[in-house]
Amino acid sequence: MPQTPSPSRLSRRSLIKGAAAAVVTTGALAAGGARLFTPAIAGPAPKVRLAWTEVAACHSPLGFGVAKGLFAKQGVDVELFNQGASGQTLIQALATGKADIGSGLTFEWLKPLEQGFDVKLFAGTHGGCTRLLATEASGVSDLQSLRGKTIVSYDVASPPKQSFQVALAKAGLDPERDVNWTVAPFDLLGEVAARGGADAVAQLDPWAWSLQKQHKFKLIADTQTGVFQDAVCCVLGANGPFLEQNRDALQRVAAANIEIHEYAAAHPEEVAAWYKQALNPAGLSTEDLAEILAGFVLHNHPVGAPLVREIARASSDLKLIKVIDEGTDPEDFARRITVNLLG
Repeated sequence: MPQTPSPSRLSRRSLIKGAAAAVVTTGALAAGGARLFTPAIAGPAPKVRLAWTEVAACHSPLGFGVAKGLFAKQGVDVELFNQGASGQTLIQALATGKADIGSGLTFEWLKPLEQGFDVKLFAGTHGGCTRLLATEASGVSDLQSLRGKTIVSYDVASPPKQSFQVALAKAGLDPERDVNWTVAPFDLLGEVAARGGADAVAQLDPWAWSLQKQHKFKLIADTQTGVFQDAVCCVLGANGPFLEQNRDALQRVAAANIEIHEYAAAHPEEVAAWYKQALNPAGLSTEDLAEILAGFVLHNHPVGAPLVREIARASSDLKLIKVIDEGTDPEDFARRITVNLLG
């Protein structure tokens, strides 16, 4: 995994440091017909601790929303907790009470929730941020031509690997027998492929974006198009007991989430400039970050029935590659692990 600072709380004060103090305003759009929550609050704003991955560009709108007062505008005080860079550390952050809610890849949420982890998913944040890239030397031009080839990812059960196992299966290949999978350190995937140790790389953005640029790899598939067209990539989930006691606060978070991502979609350069100044992600310029953010599907933030459909879809995909149990009904499962806060 990428090297990240030790998990720590990142206060609104530290995020705002060096940034403009003015609160950003925008007319947010509700997803799937949901109404936006209208804040009416007396007394101190409720506090919610949000676990995020500060090195992930797709999480930057959330940090921007804290820094620029978009959560505060909805009457909720959000404190960021850097949980690291894996689904396991996200689950641990919620399980140990270090965070109340978290943002994570849909595929990383589902197996722990199937096993009984007490979290409810309540809002999508954006669409696809994962790519499957092939080297020029591989001769790979599409999913079918990966037959007999080697794909490298950073973990035997990484979400990028699972995503493209699904894509391969739907393209008519056996995702285990018709291709070879190998594992390498997170930061060395590009080098492994460039030196001939693999024909293709399955990786998350912004790292996949960088590898594509650096090594001139060819984009074979991503989680924005093809079988993943219109699919949500990352989702907000809330600790079950916290949700029961703080539903009002989480309504405010859900409403702010929509406004934040709509604003980021319209102003990727502004979010990128804040992200570069506040966290200075290694190897990426403000222009790079703006291009990456502009490429995300930031209008895709389902709540309510649309979120249930997306979770059922993702559950069916994971069932196809035998991650979700054969006896699990995707639609029933999706209804059980989601909650509609804006209905």
